Amino acid sequence: MFVDKVRITVVGGRGGDGAVAFHREKYVASGGPDGGDGGHGGSVVLRVSDHMSTLLDFRYKRKYAAQAGANGQGRKMSGKRGENLIIQVPRGTVVRDAATNQIIVDMSTGEDFVLAKGGRGGWGNAHYATPTRQVPRFAKAGIAGQERDVVLELKLLADVGLVGFPNVGKSTLLSVTSNARPKIANYHFTTLFPNLGVIFVDEGVSFVMADIPGIIEGAAEGAGLGHDFLRHIDRCRLLVHVVDVSGSEGRDPVTDFDAICAELHDYSVDLSNRPMIVAANKTDLLPPDSDNLERLRKHVEELGCELYEISAGTTQGTRNLMWVAAEKLRTLPPVTVYEADYVAPEIETGDPNALEIEHFGNTWVVTGKWLERLIYNINFDDYESRNYFDTQLHKCGLFARLEEMGIQDGDVVDVYDMEFEYQR
Repeated sequence: MFVDKVRITVVGGRGGDGAVAFHREKYVASGGPDGGDGGHGGSVVLRVSDHMSTLLDFRYKRKYAAQAGANGQGRKMSGKRGENLIIQVPRGTVVRDAATNQIIVDMSTGEDFVLAKGGRGGWGNAHYATPTRQVPRFAKAGIAGQERDVVLELKLLADVGLVGFPNVGKSTLLSVTSNARPKIANYHFTTLFPNLGVIFVDEGVSFVMADIPGIIEGAAEGAGLGHDFLRHIDRCRLLVHVVDVSGSEGRDPVTDFDAICAELHDYSVDLSNRPMIVAANKTDLLPPDSDNLERLRKHVEELGCELYEISAGTTQGTRNLMWVAAEKLRTLPPVTVYEADYVAPEIETGDPNALEIEHFGNTWVVTGKWLERLIYNINFDDYESRNYFDTQLHKCGLFARLEEMGIQDGDVVDVYDMEFEYQR
């Protein structure tokens, strides 16, 4: 089964928590805090695999999470870093943000890409020792790893794309010019997914050609199979438009040519302007009294395209067509690599000034990313830890904001299911 578009969720590993520990050793007095730091969480990393040609592996598993970092330990021992999760994707996979559809990365160059960063490990209590706070009984929690929903979209990396109506001979042309063995039969939509073949023209001269499933009228709006696979010719530097000039199915080649060009234009104006050569196929079946070939030649030449007569079934003219394609590729720019246009928001720790305050009677509910993380770090059974919490709230200006809003002594401040009585 060919799968070329999936949506998945990736989660970086959570950082390990810092340790609260104190040095205990015989004959050593007042050893002091020695809690180690938590290990960083593993990241989710994308890696190109040239052995994959479809996204089928992602069809049933949709969530990928890297390993969390280990917690810190006593004697200032840091926790082990979480293992990275390596996800292999076919070359040419474009990764988009699921919410905005913006491009995060184009996996065409072969370089690894960190898709979801692991969270940082928390500090152990050894970091918080000061001359006035010699016995800190709190440590920092690890930060959660980055989580994001993304869409993986496979866009084949091919130099030449074969386009045309179903059953015009595209698969046959690919099979006689390369080692590809696509399914070939005399009925429409024999080809249900794109096929790739490497065309060896001469020593050191070769290119990749893609056989795109038959496009029909209305494909750009979703009709037939062509809509699903039009994306695979986005990168093609050259299009070979295969047209059946024999009239064996009662179709007019000029009308067919214009219909396919219209669908390419409706899908992408840029694609409709891509360099194109026309392959007039099935010339061996052309009736002697037919003017199909000459009418098509005149029409495409008026549009600035070159026409070449071939018969894929008998291989007549196919070798020359591949030579022409190779020569044109010499002058064309390389395969398109899409530039990223997605900017990830900085949401790891939150902004201490971005706290939301809601007032319900004598209860004040305070929320915010930064505050949620601060709460997680505090040991409310320890006096010094509570003082640290109070100091942080003063620094961020929360108390000043509450007083400006009219908070009174004895009112309740609710912070993530923890309630405090306000006293000036």
